[in-house]
Amino acid sequence: MSDTPATPPAASGRSTGIARIVSASLIGTTIEWYDFFLYGSAAALVFNTLFFPSADPLVGTLIAFITYAIGFAARPLGGVVFGHFGDKVGRKKLLVISLLMMGGATFAMGLLPTYETLGVGAPILLTVLRLVQGFALGGEWGGAVLIVSEHGGDKQRGFWASWPQAGAPGGNLLATGVLALLAAVQSEEAFMSWGWRVPFLLSGVLVLLGLWIRVSVSESPVFLAAQAKAKADAARGVKEEAPVIEVFRRSWREVLTAIGTRFGENISYYVLTAFLLVYVTNHLELPKSTALNAVLIASAVHFVTIPLWGALSDRVGRRPVTLIGSVGMALWAFAFFALLDSKSFAVITLAVTVGLLLHGAMYGPQAAFISEMFDTRVRYSGASMGSQLASIIAGALAPIIAVELLKEYDSATPVALYLCLAALVTTVTVALAGETRGRDLTATLVAGSSDQARRHEPTAVGRDTV
Repeated sequence: MSDTPATPPAASGRSTGIARIVSASLIGTTIEWYDFFLYGSAAALVFNTLFFPSADPLVGTLIAFITYAIGFAARPLGGVVFGHFGDKVGRKKLLVISLLMMGGATFAMGLLPTYETLGVGAPILLTVLRLVQGFALGGEWGGAVLIVSEHGGDKQRGFWASWPQAGAPGGNLLATGVLALLAAVQSEEAFMSWGWRVPFLLSGVLVLLGLWIRVSVSESPVFLAAQAKAKADAARGVKEEAPVIEVFRRSWREVLTAIGTRFGENISYYVLTAFLLVYVTNHLELPKSTALNAVLIASAVHFVTIPLWGALSDRVGRRPVTLIGSVGMALWAFAFFALLDSKSFAVITLAVTVGLLLHGAMYGPQAAFISEMFDTRVRYSGASMGSQLASIIAGALAPIIAVELLKEYDSATPVALYLCLAALVTTVTVALAGETRGRDLTATLVAGSSDQARRHEPTAVGRDTV
């Protein structure tokens, strides 16, 4: 690699470009995760009463979480559809569509009549809108992290690509913050009557902001180069398979690795945030504000530290940082519930904060790690399918399994064991995976290639200048 430094103008231009791309992806993913997490919080606090009334509060919550899981079931379909067109027509167009779909569905939820007004039609409409949310989010993650990964340099990709990941705690922070504020300034009757609708209607304003920023970014240069090559190949009569078919034919090992990498991360996040609300309010019988404020504080720390974990993965590798998180989570699972049982707000906040710090170690490097597993021509499809299939078997079921375990055993110990085993699945997967740090995303991978063949030194310093 040449030691000649890049010219200042080039460096400056690249820095401005990547900052704009990161901002657009971060704001967009924050809004989409706000919409998605808002449903999870409402399922634990509101929907179980207004849309799924039951004599047993835990049964109503369980039913509400089943519709929560339905949103996850739609995510792989969204990943397939958005991935196919994202690999064909570009990342940017699909990101705009996903934001519109997600925001529209969330805004509509804020206008829905409840079970008392519409009867069984109310939960049916809520479920349909939840499916739209899941479909949109299934296409969002892959596009948001890829457009950043493909704009950024090889040496700092972990840092830049981790910023869209911070959109998850950013969205949760925003959703929980709005709910906590409303719970603090409203009576319980007012909140249950109309106050819960405000955060959903607020989504309409946030989507307009996100669109204004997202439409201003440029398409990924790595994708544009691959698209030009594909057109040239087509002109010569070379026929390409659909990206999703090619992914499963040539990159199924990478898809399985992505699923395993996300498994413990996904389950731990929804146990630490969504199930926590149920455990603290129903099992420990503490005020809603205790759980909401604990998640609020922990999410703020989570948001700030995710890019730090991403930056560390640029120095020591994606695998070591991810293993810090997965091994740490396996150990913390038991301490987490023991601390919650103290019923002390400060101790509960500490338990959630440490848990989300360990989650961040798995989540921060993940965008770069999964992006680097696939070729450009199938990267959107591969990354989306790997991540969204994991969401079904991991994140979708996590609150349901946790609530059912709590209901069956009236103890958090089985839930802690479930969380521990999930983290161990990710530990084993990542320990067996190859390191991807430093891979040139413009290079073509050969199916079954060695770890050494996957890594390429950048051809010019300019590629690493951010």
